[in-house]
Amino acid sequence: MVAPDTPDAGTSMHALCRDCLTWFDDAPAGRCPACARPRLIAHPELPELSVAHLDCDAFYASVEKRDDPALRNKPVIVGGGRRGVVSTCCYIARVAGVRSAMPMFKALKLCPDAVVVRPRMAVYEDVGRAIRERMRTMTPLVEPLSLDEAFMDLSGTERLLGRCAAVSMAALAREVEAEFGITVSVGLSHNKYLAKIASDLDKPRGFSVIGRAETLDFLAPRPVRSIWGVGKAMADRLEADGYHTNADLRAAGDETLMRRYGESGQRLARLSRGEDARRVSPDSAMKSISSETTFNEDIGAVEPLAGHLWRLAVKTSDRAKAKETVGQTVVLKLKTTAFRTITRQARVETPTNLADILYSVGEPLLLGEIERGPFRLIGIGLTTLEQARPDDPVKRLFQDDRDSQAEVERATDRIRARFGTDAIIRGRSLR
Repeated sequence: MVAPDTPDAGTSMHALCRDCLTWFDDAPAGRCPACARPRLIAHPELPELSVAHLDCDAFYASVEKRDDPALRNKPVIVGGGRRGVVSTCCYIARVAGVRSAMPMFKALKLCPDAVVVRPRMAVYEDVGRAIRERMRTMTPLVEPLSLDEAFMDLSGTERLLGRCAAVSMAALAREVEAEFGITVSVGLSHNKYLAKIASDLDKPRGFSVIGRAETLDFLAPRPVRSIWGVGKAMADRLEADGYHTNADLRAAGDETLMRRYGESGQRLARLSRGEDARRVSPDSAMKSISSETTFNEDIGAVEPLAGHLWRLAVKTSDRAKAKETVGQTVVLKLKTTAFRTITRQARVETPTNLADILYSVGEPLLLGEIERGPFRLIGIGLTTLEQARPDDPVKRLFQDDRDSQAEVERATDRIRARFGTDAIIRGRSLR
């Protein structure tokens, strides 16, 4: 038994206690000899692996339970009304069969005792941002995938932190739980693809490792449906062609898969062997900002749809401004009563985060699809994102007369920030 410093790599079965952070060069049997707790993680490659994926467990629901102790032992669903969908749910609700993106009526049928909580995105964003900042104290190579999950590359941090990546991640998980009141699961491996798989193996509050030596054997029996980026249509095609597992894909060989599926075949061949050359890149943190709502009753009329579109444009604009982000592509999302999703997009000349521009671009996109209604959902968002520069028109406040639209909206933002979001209500939002 040694202190939780960086150990020497070797052939021993190394182990780490996730509770007291005691390191063992030779894995003990049973509980941790130092603290008598059972949460030991043992692996021969534990000192060598440095790519991690951290995933907050049932994030939205966990924050709600943290803030309302009365919910602690109850099934909690975070989502919209009965016509909405499940954003996320706690593990008690998952035992009953509730899943993310499930229609709310179906979720409540499976779990009638569930407590349904409306999402508080601003709160979730604050918690997620604080956790990411904590990650960045360990390494600058943090790549967020969403509010509640991110990749980390801890290569080269051993000397700085005085411990290997496994100990650093265990310490981080412990700190997040103590400071933010939510649990996380960690996956540790030698590339992003396998780290992501590992973090799903032992949830909640898990810590799983996939080493280099075991990669092929571990992946072999896993179904093609579990491969990153393989959707239902592709999975059905692969299975119809006789490929059910990673082992089947490997046996087919790269050339056969490329002849049948083109570039996708080459990607499938690599992932079936656990090969992933992507680097952990902080620059690819955010790809879009959007807001959407699901109606209690289907809506086909232009006026109420336009009213919802304006309110969502304001909400998306607020989020983009808070992140000091602008986008050059406006995306409209609609969902029909038959659950068909329609997306339409248009580029703007200058990257923006102004609600007026979002609405003015989104309204004609809506009008172009109005005949496909009625609709059960509408949303609007920004993509092709970049950081707003200090000299951007959307960032200037009363500096000249050239950007009156931006000036008016910024003044409105200040009033709403001081007196509440409903202090100023535009006429179109009353539709």
